[in-house]
Amino acid sequence: MLAAEEDAALEKPTRGLVAGPNMRYFRRRYFTMAEVARHNTADDLWVAYLGSVYDLTALAREHPGSALMKPIVEAAGQDISHWFDPRTGDIQRHIDPLTGCPKYFTPRGRFVHVPPPLPRSDWANDFGQPWWRRKAQYGVGLLSAKTRLVRIVNTLTSQEQTLEVGELENMWEILHRYLPYNAHAASYTWKYNGVSLDMDKTLEQNGIPDEDQEFEQLNMDPELYTPALLLYFNDDLTELFASVAGTVMQCF
Repeated sequence: MLAAEEDAALEKPTRGLVAGPNMRYFRRRYFTMAEVARHNTADDLWVAYLGSVYDLTALAREHPGSALMKPIVEAAGQDISHWFDPRTGDIQRHIDPLTGCPKYFTPRGRFVHVPPPLPRSDWANDFGQPWWRRKAQYGVGLLSAKTRLVRIVNTLTSQEQTLEVGELENMWEILHRYLPYNAHAASYTWKYNGVSLDMDKTLEQNGIPDEDQEFEQLNMDPELYTPALLLYFNDDLTELFASVAGTVMQCF
């Protein structure tokens, strides 16, 4: 297939449904803390801070074996928001008891792009913006402040998957999460209680409330009841390439 024809096919990934996003270039906006936690090595290093998720793998490759990477590598897969001042987005500061001057507060040790406490001839500050200011370079997406569970039932095969999703994710983003389990997920009509779902809306906006708080108030386990989305096959396979599912799996 010519490249132009291939792109045209991918532009129509949802025949039988309303027109949807091009899954070849689709990027989810939200990630859960569980997803961040899976990227916890120097070779695959994600962190979250101040509501966003960052992939610092490239930074680790720029400073292989550096002692200044140690605090960051030790925090891989974690939320490090406590390192930062939420008002400025910069590293927390405190008054150095020895010099009486403000300095970055790094109790786990100084890390990449943090200046030394005293002048040093080997300190180079020609790196431009520090890594925590480079959202365009390292940013992956937003951290879901609240997540919920949802069951997805394929009525054709009777297969069922339970996914943790962000409460602000729309149905296309949930479908994108589901692709590793069913590469033709866009060939199905998605329904809840017999009503077709609006794929541009969230679960809540589709009339599927998050009842976790009510369950907790009743001292009940919220996982005792997980809403089920039913998928009905449209007898029309979408032209999603196998590489799409492979790309999605890299986020897990």
